[in-house]
Amino acid sequence: MNRVSINDTLNFSQIIYGMWRLADGQNKDVKSVSNKINLCLDQGITTFDQADIYGDYSAESLFGLALKENKSLRNKIEIVTKCGIVAPCGKYADVPVKYYDTSKDHIDASVDASLKNMNIDYIDMLLIHRPDPFMDHNETGQALDNLIKSGKIGAVGVSNFKPYDWELLQSNMVNKLQTNQIELSLQSIDAFSNGDISFHQKNATPIMAWSPLGGGKLMTENTKLTNKMDHIGSHYNVDRSAVAISFLLSHPANIIPVMGTNNADRISRISDALKIKMDRVTWFELYTAALGREVA
Repeated sequence: MNRVSINDTLNFSQIIYGMWRLADGQNKDVKSVSNKINLCLDQGITTFDQADIYGDYSAESLFGLALKENKSLRNKIEIVTKCGIVAPCGKYADVPVKYYDTSKDHIDASVDASLKNMNIDYIDMLLIHRPDPFMDHNETGQALDNLIKSGKIGAVGVSNFKPYDWELLQSNMVNKLQTNQIELSLQSIDAFSNGDISFHQKNATPIMAWSPLGGGKLMTENTKLTNKMDHIGSHYNVDRSAVAISFLLSHPANIIPVMGTNNADRISRISDALKIKMDRVTWFELYTAALGREVA
């Protein structure tokens, strides 16, 4: 599997395994989590996406138990996690309202908690999970710079930021923001035309795409789009998910899909997307079907 350069010292696998569902269902014991990690590694997927809030603030700890049991895993993988959301669940069950916190104190405490939960001594990349309408960009930027200087995190980025949010945070930082994780799929194509992708493509910033299967709708619905996906997949003996991921991988903006399935069989087939050779015409066939009309 190809690698995506993030900066001079960090690179990610071109597909990332997202762990937002790690705490769901029955298969969340150490053996099951370790199996999911190894299924990814067998395909060359070495980058794992977490967030403090995943699993009502429990998913990082589940991941950490697997890393504690097999300490050699840490040197084989890259870990991305996020902070900045305070929701009335888990350790924040008593807060009166869901809110965002990008203050220095909260970011520092979140990083320390993530390091402890995952049984690691550094985080490869930390993302601010959501744009904060109450953000003091000077305080937030300085906090992120200081965490890189301390060695607790290797790089920083954001999630769900618009270009103007990105520029505000970046404006008073020493270190560059390295990625923006946004919702992007054949089910959610606005970013291809509203300037979000263009902004990062212009700046040569890799984009992480969350929910690349449209929250599962691309796998379950029966539409002109999914019929087209099935038709393309049949030529390569792969399923719809491979077509959906190939659609993103083939774009020149350096898009890194974040796959969040919790099913071991589906995890084992994530790399099927690499079997597809998607040309411009095929890409536009899918884009047109997703758009619901001919392009202008």
